[in-house]
Amino acid sequence: MFDQPPPYPPLPLLSSVPPNPDPAQAPVPAPTTALVLPSPAFPNKRKRTGFRRKVPSGSPAAPVAASPSAHPPPSASAADDIIVINREPTAEAVTALTAGFPADSLTDEEIEAGVVSDVGGIEQVNYILIRNHLLARWRETFNSWLAKEPFAPLIPPHCDHLLSAAYSFLVSHGHVNFGVAPAIKERLPKEPTRPNTVIVIGAGLAGLAAARQLLAFGFKVVVLEGRKRCGGRVYTKKMEGGGRSAAADLGGSVLTGTFGNPLGIVAKQLGFPMHKIRDKCPLYRPDGSPVDPEIDKKVEGTFNNLLDKSSLLRTSMGEVAMDVSLGAALETLRQTDGGVSTEQEMSLFNWHLANLEYANAGLLSKLSLAFWDQDDPYDMGGDHCFVPGGNGRLVQALAENVSIVYERTVHTVRYGGDGVQVVVNGGQVYEGDIALCTVPLGVLKNGGIKFVPELPQRKLDGIKRLGFGLLNKVAMLFPHVFWSTDLDTFGHLTEEPNNRGEFFLFYSYATVAGGPLLMALVAGEAAHNFETTPPTDAVCSVLKILRGIYEPQGIEVPDPLQSVCTRWGTDSFSLGSYSHVAVGASGDDYDILAESVGDGRLFFAGEATTRRYPATMHGAFISGLREAANITLHANARAAKSKVEKGPSTNTQACAALLVDLFRQPDLEFGSFSVIFGGKASDPKSPAILKVELGGPRKKGATEGGKTDQNHSNKLLFQQLQSHFNQQQQLYVYTLLSRQQAMELREVRGGDEMRLHYLCEKLGVKLVGRKGLGPGADAVIASIKAERNISRTKTRPSKLKLGVTKS
Repeated sequence: MFDQPPPYPPLPLLSSVPPNPDPAQAPVPAPTTALVLPSPAFPNKRKRTGFRRKVPSGSPAAPVAASPSAHPPPSASAADDIIVINREPTAEAVTALTAGFPADSLTDEEIEAGVVSDVGGIEQVNYILIRNHLLARWRETFNSWLAKEPFAPLIPPHCDHLLSAAYSFLVSHGHVNFGVAPAIKERLPKEPTRPNTVIVIGAGLAGLAAARQLLAFGFKVVVLEGRKRCGGRVYTKKMEGGGRSAAADLGGSVLTGTFGNPLGIVAKQLGFPMHKIRDKCPLYRPDGSPVDPEIDKKVEGTFNNLLDKSSLLRTSMGEVAMDVSLGAALETLRQTDGGVSTEQEMSLFNWHLANLEYANAGLLSKLSLAFWDQDDPYDMGGDHCFVPGGNGRLVQALAENVSIVYERTVHTVRYGGDGVQVVVNGGQVYEGDIALCTVPLGVLKNGGIKFVPELPQRKLDGIKRLGFGLLNKVAMLFPHVFWSTDLDTFGHLTEEPNNRGEFFLFYSYATVAGGPLLMALVAGEAAHNFETTPPTDAVCSVLKILRGIYEPQGIEVPDPLQSVCTRWGTDSFSLGSYSHVAVGASGDDYDILAESVGDGRLFFAGEATTRRYPATMHGAFISGLREAANITLHANARAAKSKVEKGPSTNTQACAALLVDLFRQPDLEFGSFSVIFGGKASDPKSPAILKVELGGPRKKGATEGGKTDQNHSNKLLFQQLQSHFNQQQQLYVYTLLSRQQAMELREVRGGDEMRLHYLCEKLGVKLVGRKGLGPGADAVIASIKAERNISRTKTRPSKLKLGVTKS
């Protein structure tokens, strides 16, 4: 592979995404149109109303992908031709991006599934074209079952296996043919077709998504739920009084992004319209007067500037940043750089800090400076939306025809070679072949479930490292709407910094709840104090704020007809709201929590098991689909009496975080390659670990020797589809080789493609995902870490001290 291909004609450069890359709404670009992707200048969690700033909305237009019969079958004279399925590969690549796929490379899951024989070759390019086309068609026809057969005439015979591989992967991993459309539900088997019983612990979005998918795959499924209802941390309560009623989302409430969001697909299948949360969010001072727009603009600019500087700071600090909090860094930078001088500016600055704590459900003093925003590159994009009538409508649809046993609190899970036993309150025992645990991270941290045998230390450490924060709400149903109807949000500043998150943001649900409903949010330290605040006192405080804002305008604020205060921190089935990367943790801890244990008997899902989409409803849903695929993989392997070659080594030194840390300072870099060396520098046979970056930005030296990638790359098409998002979603593959081989590889001329050709063809090296390095590399990684620790101890400089000056 990687032999020099003929010079393929260039396709349009995707330097940016169209304003609204939703396949159901996006305009179809002409083949020669240059598309421009927005390049966010700051982390997405800075938006006032939740997580990100405004994304421009696009205009309605025709669907992206044509029907399978719209184009004649392409002709392919050679197996190394790039096939033509559709005239809009660029738009289809955008669809793939929104669904979480890199545009020009494979995901770890696809590599592990063996969808192509040559990673990085022309076969991969054609596979990705087919995969993207299937995804685009599914997003267009989400109410219908996507079958493979209509696409066969579009695919040349030598690529039939790629169509089968792409279709099988997308279906088995829940990227297509999921949800609650009648055509999807008709495909559910009337009776189980497999002998395996899966016990799902928890009926939240993760548990329901997994249960539905497993039922579709033919498993017998039972869901055990400790509450009297399903949904978990997604809870829509009907509020009533004085002839009024409204649906209040007391837990998860906002669909954070609609591009590629699977819950958006489910809502469309149900015919639910989605209400875009409008960006206008006025702020009010503690005395109720409006914040001056110029001061607002100035402080917001200062806040964003400090976040940018904190990003530069963590880069310069290296590993030390893992032991520093975001809050300490921001406070140190604020004191150093100034920009916030008056009392009003300080209150406004604290409001932005409270909003950041809301977005992360964690105190800034607990958030990792190094990794607090590690999930930002995978932001779904698109509008933030409410589902009219509440997200409970989605939950009820997903729970339909799923066997759920309520008021079954699980306290023990036994797992072994023969299966699983799940013990609930009262001593009742449920037996099955496989168990899927979807309980919140707070329950795992508290030891609410005893696992026998105990979970591996690696997983226990990950559970301990990750943070699990708190967000509370006060929902109030009023006799009428007294606030502005053209607002979905407004904010309120406080004078006390330690209480900055108390009722700092209000959501208006009047347009979607069916009644005059207003929600006050409590974040940060205030959310913890709120747990013990009497509800009457909390409501009185909220009313005082509202009257301070509206009565000077001549608007009377009535008493609420009904009010509800949440207590997610003391709810025994959640013990918090959602996860974040705490000091000392990293995104790899999400992967660790997602790992199965007990040789494919015990699995884990939930928002705290997805590093790309944590703290979101769609993240929980996607994790359930993911684990349904993993469960099926292990069940098939067990039936075939084979072993699934997947998962990390049991050697704790080989954890993903260790490898990531080592490659922060590689010993050698050239093009998209980096190397860390072990052993003695004088020994050419000493081991080395090579990392290759695929799908990232083009690097200096990738085309040296006077030759362009256009003359060498089998991936020209997709290298031209590089975008900001794709640059953030790099794929890394690794291999173990000798120091001499690494040095020889560096000297290969002709750019990265020729190096890959040399590596695979001349050296016969196989590139694998991070999890596939195996025990042979574990000892090398451990020794390199030990050598660096010794070296660092000898030459360690004093650590940069970051602290918060007490007032």
